[in-house]
Amino acid sequence: MNTYFVHTDSIVRKIWGKADTILFIFAGASAEFALNKSVDWLYFTGRLPADPLGRLFSTVSYARQIIFLEREAALKSIDQITAIHKSVEASRGTHIPDEAYLDVLFLLVDYSILAYELLEQKLTEAEKAEVFEVFYRVGERMELAGLPKSYDDYQIMRSKQLATNLYRSNFTIDLYRQYKKHLGLIRYLVLKQAQVLVVPSQVNKSLSLGKTHWLLPVVFVYKICRVLRMEKILKIAILPPAYVNQVRALDAARYQ
Repeated sequence: MNTYFVHTDSIVRKIWGKADTILFIFAGASAEFALNKSVDWLYFTGRLPADPLGRLFSTVSYARQIIFLEREAALKSIDQITAIHKSVEASRGTHIPDEAYLDVLFLLVDYSILAYELLEQKLTEAEKAEVFEVFYRVGERMELAGLPKSYDDYQIMRSKQLATNLYRSNFTIDLYRQYKKHLGLIRYLVLKQAQVLVVPSQVNKSLSLGKTHWLLPVVFVYKICRVLRMEKILKIAILPPAYVNQVRALDAARYQ
């Protein structure tokens, strides 16, 4: 019998099993990535500014892959991620702070919950704790220092992180410039509206995203289209052509 990294009836699989939810996780992550104190590490190789959507999409896709893999394969994927970062550290001659890794793990936990609740339904405290536990095991495998031991501890640390670790820098400004360049004006505005709907207030304030929620009616219409199985038409309309097939694959590929 196969042993998976995340058991087959986990709420985490439900969250990461739909492209819709993953796209909102991506939107939130793209906002918070730009405010990360260690975003300079993401600029070091030049890959982020050259292809910000692809770089962020690969991060989210790695997380999804781990969630659906058998345990040993998932652990190998986590080790591969660690090895890639070690290689970057060697090239730069210094270490990526554990805090930077924790920031990314924390935002994956938070946006998994926020995106699912926006598009589907409220999660119970037990389900939220289950989301945390999965990413805790990822951090544990990476041997990160300072991991919270429980969901309650995570909530305390997440609040402190949002209060102290967000930093609007020249990298932030440039990254948003790259988003606009690679998405085009209309899709860029849609991205920012998706961010307004999903990011915590501290992130919104740091990025001056505003409070206009004109995308909310679109989300409502999208839910109706999903019931009618017409959502693919909307996805094609709002996604850059280069990423349509990748996003389709998030729905089409079902890990067993």
